Formats: sequence, structure tokens, C-alpha cells
Amino acid sequence: MPPAKREDEWAMKPPAEKRHGDNRVGSRLAAIRSAHPNNLMARFLDEDYFNALDTQERERLLQIVRSGLDNPDSQIGAYAQNGADYEDFGPLFEPLIRKYHNIPRQQDIGQDHDWSLMGSRCHLDDIDPGLKGLSARVRVGRNLATLPLPGGMTRAQRLELEALMIEAFKMLRGNPQFDGRYLSLTPGSSLAIDEAEFQRRVRTHQMFEDMRSDPYLTAAGIAADWPFGRGMYVSNSEDFLIWVGEEDHLRIISMGKGGDLAALFASLHDGLERLAGLIPAFAHSRRYGYITSCPTNLGTAMRASLHLPLPRLTAGGADLEPAKKTASRLGLSVRGAGGEHSGAGQGGLVDISPRARLGVTETGIMKCLYDATAALWSLENAG
Repeated sequence: MPPAKREDEWAMKPPAEKRHGDNRVGSRLAAIRSAHPNNLMARFLDEDYFNALDTQERERLLQIVRSGLDNPDSQIGAYAQNGADYEDFGPLFEPLIRKYHNIPRQQDIGQDHDWSLMGSRCHLDDIDPGLKGLSARVRVGRNLATLPLPGGMTRAQRLELEALMIEAFKMLRGNPQFDGRYLSLTPGSSLAIDEAEFQRRVRTHQMFEDMRSDPYLTAAGIAADWPFGRGMYVSNSEDFLIWVGEEDHLRIISMGKGGDLAALFASLHDGLERLAGLIPAFAHSRRYGYITSCPTNLGTAMRASLHLPLPRLTAGGADLEPAKKTASRLGLSVRGAGGEHSGAGQGGLVDISPRARLGVTETGIMKCLYDATAALWSLENAG
């Protein structure tokens, strides 16, 4: 792989001669910048740079930014289609990634990995005994280096991925901790589940929803060919899941109640290590860590979250904004208990998770979740 380019190196390069510029794209970008200044793709995609690309490169880049062009209210507005996109289209991705992940221009981007929290005590019971029954989950996104990212895959490649994973899952089934079964959504598969079972799994927050209902994933090509090549591996204890064919090739998830965040973390690491030994290598960069479809997940590609009742900070569940502002100062993101674009649940139940992914380690994320939960719980109960 060629050396990574710095943002200032991109800026110092003089623009190449324009080749058949597309004024329609420039007009569209200008309109989005005016109406939706928080769309990072529109903010950082320079028309001169776009028009200087050759025809094939422009077609690639248009698919990468299609989601943000079709959905101007996007925060990011760009989904990588192949692992090489982050380097090949650095003039767009470099400043976008720095802005989202809050990495100053003078600071190098690099990703270390650390799972040393395992074996340490990280228990919600130490914050408040009443929190030990909270629902928590930790997941990572992973993509195989041998295939395009989901937005760039054909139906045949989606089915190839599912077939490869089915063989790998057979090797997990002898392990008491991870023994389970694969539930396919592919029509005609011998492992396919019916619509009722699919909906039941969606309601219990185990299975991902029909991706065609998401306009951002649809525009990016990630929802294409639904439901072919999609499914989920679930352990018999239903506390270890692997999604196949969602926003990334794989989402590996450890979930449960009891308040022991370190044990949850260790279960994820153990399952991930076992799985990695059964399939081709994951796409990874020294600079950006694990390669993901969405730039927001680069780095560890890990999200650690728990459901926390915040009746006071959400005005009885009626308003998430006070909780979001308070949590943001602690490095947390807050969304409704039902996921993105949902409201608070009964008793002001919300989903909280550390925002950082890139430039922070896996152990750092778990420590942030624990420490910020303690601080947020103290503020909820103050006065």
C-alpha cells in the first residue's frame, strides 16, 4: 500500500486540468451547502477536484457520495464502496474524517488496538446496585479484504459472502459458548426463516430491519438485492450474534444483562478471535484501522452501548435534547431506546454510547462507557 497522504499534502497539489466537468454536480453541491451546511460530504467535496478526475473515477466517486446527494440532510453523505476508496479519494475523505472524528489537521491519524480491559473489574453494580440489570451490548463491524464493501457488491458476491460464512459458522457450533444456528433471509435457502420469525427477531432487537426502508443505505447501494445474502448467526443462549450483509459484511455482537461490562467485552473478543481464524482476513489500515462502509465507524469499528433510564434529563421521556447535550460533554452519544430516529422509552429509557471510534482503543471505549455512565447517572440523580 502506498504511504498515506496527509490533508496538507492534498491541499498543496495544484488542481489538474479539468476533463469534461459536470456543472450539474457543482450546482447540486452548492444547493446542499446552502440548505444543509452540516452535510460533510457537500462541505468537503471540491468541484475542481471532482471535475479533474477521469470518467471512471468520477463514476466511482458519484456512487460514494450518492447517499448525500439524494439525501441532503445526511450528516456524513458518503459511503465507501471498496476498501481502497479512502486512499483513492483522499481529498474528500481526509478532511471529512478529521472533522467527524475531531482530529486536528496537525495531528497524525493512526489506530492502535487494545483489549486489555478483559480481566479487569468494570461492573455497573459499583456505580449503583440498581443498574446491574441494564441491557448492554458491544459490537464491531468487519469487512473481508477479499470482497467489495456492501455498497459495491453484486448479488452473486452477497451470496458468496453468505455461503462462506455458513461454512465458518459450522465450525463455531461445537463451542459451548458460541454454539448456535444461522437464520438466513435469502429466498429459497435451506436455512431461511419465514416472515413471522424475521419480524419477531427484529422486535427483540436481534435482527436488523429491512434495509430498503433506509433511504441513506438505499442510495448508497448497500440495501441493493435485499434480502439476498443477508442473515444472522445466533448462539443458543442468544447473547452472541453475527449479522451478515448489513451495512458492513459482518457485525459481531455480544449482548446481555447483569452489569459486567468486562465480561461482555471478553465474550466479544473471544468470539471475534475464533471467527477470524475461520475466514479470510479483515480489511484493515494502519491509518484508519478497520475499514468500514461509513467513515464514522473507522478505527476500532466498535460501538459499546447500554440502555439507561434518564427520566429527569429527558423530561419524563418527552425530550431527548437535554440528555444529548449533557451526554455530549462526557463524550457520549444519546439516541432513543429503539435506535436511531426513535424517542425515549418508558421511564426515559435511552441508548448511550461513546462517540469516539478512531484514534481510541477498544479498552478506551469501554472505560469511557463506564466512567461516563457514572457521571451521567450522578447528574440524573442530582438535586
